This record gives sequence, C-alpha cells and structure tokens, in this order.
Amino acid sequence: SKQAPLMEVLKKEVRAMLIAAKAGLTPEQLEEQYMAMVCKPLPLHDLGFQSTLEMVTQMPEVVQICSSKNGALILKAIADDSTKGIAKLVASQKVKTRKASKKTATKANATFLTKNSKNPQSFQALSAGTPVLPAMVKAELQDLLSSSPLLLADLDKAFLRRFGRAFQYRQYGFLSMFEVLRSMSDSIVVEQTKAGSLLVLRKYLASEIEQQKLSQASAAEMPPLEPTCETKSFYQAAVLMDSEPVQTQAVDLGEHLKQHQGFEQFPPTPEIPPDAVQDRSLCSLPPLKRRCLVGVIVEFVVSPSQFYIHICSTEASYKLQDLMFEMRHVYSHKLASDKYIMPESAVQPGQLCCVMVSKWWYRVIIHRVINDQEVEVFYADYGHLQIVQKSWLRFLKWHYLKLPAQAIPCSLAWVKPVEGRWSSAAILLFKHLCRFKELVGIVDEYVDGVLYLFLCDTSTKEDVYFHSVLRDMGYADICGENIPSQEFEELNPSALYVQPSGKQGNAEVVEPDLCLQQESQDADSETATLKLNGAEL
Repeated sequence: SKQAPLMEVLKKEVRAMLIAAKAGLTPEQLEEQYMAMVCKPLPLHDLGFQSTLEMVTQMPEVVQICSSKNGALILKAIADDSTKGIAKLVASQKVKTRKASKKTATKANATFLTKNSKNPQSFQALSAGTPVLPAMVKAELQDLLSSSPLLLADLDKAFLRRFGRAFQYRQYGFLSMFEVLRSMSDSIVVEQTKAGSLLVLRKYLASEIEQQKLSQASAAEMPPLEPTCETKSFYQAAVLMDSEPVQTQAVDLGEHLKQHQGFEQFPPTPEIPPDAVQDRSLCSLPPLKRRCLVGVIVEFVVSPSQFYIHICSTEASYKLQDLMFEMRHVYSHKLASDKYIMPESAVQPGQLCCVMVSKWWYRVIIHRVINDQEVEVFYADYGHLQIVQKSWLRFLKWHYLKLPAQAIPCSLAWVKPVEGRWSSAAILLFKHLCRFKELVGIVDEYVDGVLYLFLCDTSTKEDVYFHSVLRDMGYADICGENIPSQEFEELNPSALYVQPSGKQGNAEVVEPDLCLQQESQDADSETATLKLNGAEL
C-alpha cells in the first residue's frame, strides 16, 4: 500500500530529471543526479527493485530506454500533457552557447535597459548560458596543478588520488573537458607537447600558491601561543591592516597577558589566540539596486521561495578562492591548527568559526549543538546547514572577517505555490532549472533582508523565465507582489547571524563591479510594467 504513492512521486521526479537532460542520462547518471537533487539514493529496495534499469522498465509511460552509438543505455523522458511545454524548451536548448550568450543576454535585457544606462555595453560580457565550475572545484584544480604541470590524460587519476573522488565535469553542465579548461583559461594554460596536452597553472598563480606553502612550512615551527600571523604571503599587508590589534613582540606571553587584562583584544584565557574571532559577525554584501540586471549562480536551493545565490563577478570569485586557499594552507598544519582548537565553552550557537570538510576550510556559524560530538553549522558563503563533528571546528582568524558573506538569501519574485507550500516536483524542477548555470537575475526588492528577484536562462533560443515555467507547469500562481517567504520566516540563518551592510531601506546602495548591473530610471517612483517572457505581470 505504501509502494503505490511512493512510485507515483518517483515517476514525477524521474520525468523532471530526464526532461531537464536534453541528451538523456545513463542509469548511473540518473542515480547521481537523484542523489544530488533529493539528497538520498533512489528508493530501489523500498519498491522491490534490484537495479535502476529494472525500475525504469516499470515506468514505460515515463522513461524511454534508448541505445547510444557506443552501445550504452540512455534514458530519455516521455513528456505528458503537463510537461510538453518544458520538454519543448529543453529540446530547443543550444549546445554551443559562447557566441549565443552575448545575443541572448542582449535579448534578456532589452526590456530593462534605459536611455540613461551608464554602461550599455557591459551586459554583453556575460555568458549567461556558459556552465560554471563551483569555487571549490576551481580551487581544487588550481591546487592540483600548483606543484607541477599535469598531462590532460593523467588528470582524472591525479584528481581521484588527491581528493578521493572522480572529477565529473558533466554534472556541472560541461560537455567536454576542453570546455572546462576554456572556462578556466584565466588560470590554466594548455600547452601541446609530444606526450599530449599539458595543463600548466599560470605563473602568477603558481607563484602565489607556492609562497603560501613555503611560508606555512615555517609557520608550523612557531611556538603554539605566539600571537603572530602564520603566513608571510601576499596577504600580509591585508592581515596587518584588517586584523584586530595584537601584540606581536615575542616576549614572555604569560606576563604580557597579565599586564593587559581588561583590554578587549586579549582573551581571558591564554589558550585562545589573541587573533581568534570570538564575538564578531560577518557582514553581508551591499544591497543591489532595484531593477538592475546581474549575473548569478544559484548555490543552494530549499525551494523557489528559499535559495541562495552567488554574484557572478571575477573579482568576487577570486576573493573567495583566495580565501579558501589561504585557510587551507594555514589550518592544514597541525601546530598552527591546534592553536585555534575551540574549547567546549566556545562551542555555542551564533559563534563564527571555520570547519574542515574534505580537506577544505569554510567559514561557518554554529546554529545549534546536537550532542557532545556534533553541531549544526550554517555556511555563510554557500547558504546551507550541515551537521559536523565538533572536532572539525576551529576559531576563525581576524583577517578572515574582511570578505563579506558571499551567499545572498533569495526568493523568486511575484510567485506563490498553488498548494500553500511548494510540492516536491516543483522544487525538483526549480533545482534543475538553476543547476550549474550562469543566469540573469532581475532585482525586484528586498523584504526583511531577503532579495526577491526574477531569474532568466538565456541559453535557449527563447529566454526562459523561471516564474513562467512554474506557472505553466501548474506549480505556481503569479501574484504581482512579493509575499514574505514562509520558509525564511521559519528559519533565516543569514538574518540571525550575518550583520547587514546597512539597513536595506535607508542605506546608500553600493553598486558592485558586475557585468550586467544596469541603472533603472526613477525606480522608486516608477510603476513598472514588466513584460517577462511575453507575459504581462
């Protein structure tokens, strides 16, 4: 009796995944994508199946099983009446997006450009349909090549050996490894040799990474309580300017602390380094202008009413990568890392710190203490919550406060779920629309610190506005106003733990260096009629 409703839900989820994949998926790829989207394996055993292939054979109205040229099995969706529209849009999606992206970015912005735009050509620089590697994966590739160049033929084995997993570029939307390398041409050079294509990290990056490694080797020899910086790399100037003032002279530290009791920069116990963050918060990014257009990547999705984005900006991307590199090199050495171990008294909700996951360090805020061994933390730069071991936590160093929290809490503008809450099928479709793509975002407004914006995919022949897709699929109603997100009202970690850069309503808006942002004309007084995807809202 339980299997029938489970099977019906699974059919909807499988159809949504296969429709979003223009070329279809292998059974293995379907398993991977289901795990990535739903965060649990396909319920094969619950339904009495031994394999994914056996399962899809029992979905003849949902899945078509085809054979590729090399003999591999490919699963393709069979659209029903409610999904024919989206299937047609996916079928028209272009494979080559580099040249098309400039034209489609122009097309997406035509409605919103004004005669008074300061830089009417700037939006053409965005490749809205070009796949994008997550910042962590970019950092991993750069780190892999920092020691020495690597033949392209050896990349997969080297990546697996170094990071314990395969480099599956297709899950990020790339069709080939050469597309990946093209997207990282600013940091990786491909040289042709007799042995094959050789991947070389550009000299300035290799030099910086090597300096970090060399300086960190000397840092490991420092006394565990000496309150000086661990690195002398190119970050040193920023550290001296942005760190909380600390005594750097190597003297009898115990006596020195006694003499300065009462000063805020010195912790009450000598076990905590003076540059450890204890009572400070990260700041959010400055608010974006109303009606501006900006390139975005959706980093984490709960629903169309609760998701987090990154702004597509070369400068911002590099800053986050640089932060991850330096934190990895600082905290990866035991003597340096042990200095920042957090005592039990410091492991409290609201404490800003950092955590190690798969050899990389992330800025997090403790959300709740689960038990003696575990805590739930909020990733300020990515937007999600995760349960981690207390032993993985470390105090955050002062100069890692400088970069604002990179994850922006968002809701899709002017829509609401038809059933009161978003269905699992609606959430799954929205995740597929967003996944690993550079999108065009049109800023509507901020409500209680949450950014409400429209999202548009310009990689297809016709611009795809996500609110229209959800409406056409019967998952959403267009309401013409922004209803406060029920999900964010229940829990908004950013509002709890991240300090606003200024009150959204009264603050002077800072215009970041973004390739798509445009100035609107009299935005506050204008009653704008937006025609998105040909539908007047």
